[in-house]
Amino acid sequence: MQQYSLLDLSPVSEGSDVGKALSNTLDLAICAEKCGYHRYWLAEHHNMPGIASAATSVVISRVAAETKKMRVGAGGVMLPNHSPLVIAEQFGTLASFFPDRIDLGLGRAPGSDMLTARALRRSLENNENFPNDVLELLSYFSDGPSSGVEAIPGTGTNVPVWILGSSLFGAELAAHLGLPYAFASHFSPTLIEQALHIYRSNFNASKWLSKPYVTICAGVCVADTDDEAYYLKSSQILSFSNLIMGKPSKLPHPVKNIDEIIPNAVLQQVEQTFSCSATGSIHSVERALSGILDKYKPDELMVTGAIYDHALRKRSFEMASEILSNYKTS
Repeated sequence: MQQYSLLDLSPVSEGSDVGKALSNTLDLAICAEKCGYHRYWLAEHHNMPGIASAATSVVISRVAAETKKMRVGAGGVMLPNHSPLVIAEQFGTLASFFPDRIDLGLGRAPGSDMLTARALRRSLENNENFPNDVLELLSYFSDGPSSGVEAIPGTGTNVPVWILGSSLFGAELAAHLGLPYAFASHFSPTLIEQALHIYRSNFNASKWLSKPYVTICAGVCVADTDDEAYYLKSSQILSFSNLIMGKPSKLPHPVKNIDEIIPNAVLQQVEQTFSCSATGSIHSVERALSGILDKYKPDELMVTGAIYDHALRKRSFEMASEILSNYKTS
């Protein structure tokens, strides 16, 4: 593993609000840089009461301004929601403010429900145009316009573009285009081995990347004891269960009797969703993360996790960095 990084969804806790969630994101980003995290990514989600990072490029600008050297980016922008030119201009602006620090991860999903997708004023068929939209976006970042349209800012910034995925499609596209690939194993671990094999075995060297580069994302929840960590993790389990049951919510307060609150079938689904994760004391999490690294051999591991109490969430990522720093090879 060459680097370790952090994905933040800017969780909004029950009894709190978006303003506090975004303030917490800035505080966590400053902490992450001190802890040696290589990059700090934020994700686009819409109409989700528990996620405050919908205006992703705006949040990135504030995080980059509050930090000094750490890379900051989108993990990701859901390109079907946007015009490639607008995204090129947004991230070209970011790259102009913060040279050599901005990443752009691209996803194919809408990051929302269909009603919200319509409210975004984008065609629901836009995901079918995703490969062409990626190519168009890459052309805007190059050194000169390939058509009569130029992204200003954007042209010549060569913002690093990543393909994100939770299925095989993204792996195939990233390999074909010769781009770095990030797999969303923190919520969709089922196809990870097959996706990484497809990406690595079919990779075409490009002007952007000479050899495959894989990031996988794992959930972490670290505390002083296993029992405390599982208690803190219950907030995220409750939140995801509510989403599955069609009742998206703010991040709930943790509970000790989660088996009594969530239907067994839903709980099993959530446990499968979170199977690529590490929860427990620092020793338990170290064993789990070591197993993940040995099994998938990523070039970079990105960690994520939602904890109700911000101070405890920050401490969880601090302890995770203590573990991951021992596995960094370059």
